Amino acid sequence: MSQNANVKQSGGGSSFSSMFPVLLIIASVVTGFLVFNYILGDPSNFENGDPNGHPKVGNYLGMMYKGGIMVPILMSCFMITIGITIERLLTLAVAGGKGNSNNFVRKVKDLLKGGNIDSAISECDKQKGSVANVIREALGKYKIVDKDASLDRDQKVAAVQKEVEESTSLELPMLEKNLVILSTLASVSTLLGLLGTVTGMIRAFSAIATAGAPDAVALSSGISEALINTALGIGTSAIAVIMYNVFTTKIDKMTYSIDEAGYSIAQNFAIK
Repeated sequence: MSQNANVKQSGGGSSFSSMFPVLLIIASVVTGFLVFNYILGDPSNFENGDPNGHPKVGNYLGMMYKGGIMVPILMSCFMITIGITIERLLTLAVAGGKGNSNNFVRKVKDLLKGGNIDSAISECDKQKGSVANVIREALGKYKIVDKDASLDRDQKVAAVQKEVEESTSLELPMLEKNLVILSTLASVSTLLGLLGTVTGMIRAFSAIATAGAPDAVALSSGISEALINTALGIGTSAIAVIMYNVFTTKIDKMTYSIDEAGYSIAQNFAIK
């Protein structure tokens, strides 16, 4: 299967993949505000059924509602992070192929040493995934240039290496797609949490500064807003950072496997 065929085959999937982040963000924001207003803000979560009053003792939903307007925004960030994480896990699982990529590369290298190019291509068809796709394209190019008597050894090596680079450049964008959203949320969530903390403390100190005895409800609401937003922001940021590093590590391993196999294919000409 050629690179063009691979691109056509994945055309429908690419369209969905491009729309996925937009749909996820919209759905997360809408869901976040609905949950905030109708679940966290349900009157049954508060004393005397008044959302403006104290939450019932031990009612965490009511306590989260007191976090203020930043809570649904931070909940949206959290849902986006989880959605992107699930999507990347599924995508990279498919890109990794059916078996262990290290064993696959080792098997291909052994077949190349024995000159079994067709068997190596068959292994690529069985393995599937990004690593197998790139190696298969390189092996196809290998067969073509190997029969071209007009090319010397160095030109053949350069042609195979160029094929590996071009095939890798087609696969990497799919592997790295949406990771920028995770990296953005890793920093933005912390800043939003800090913003919620600041606004909450402003409310708390405003309650203390009122004439006469401080307003206990306003004071507790301000402190709740500060602490809840801090927790949501830090929690979301931590998940985003961890998953971003997990995904980049997986992609680096795939890239290393591609480079290793590509080098082995090119070196087959060098030792002839």
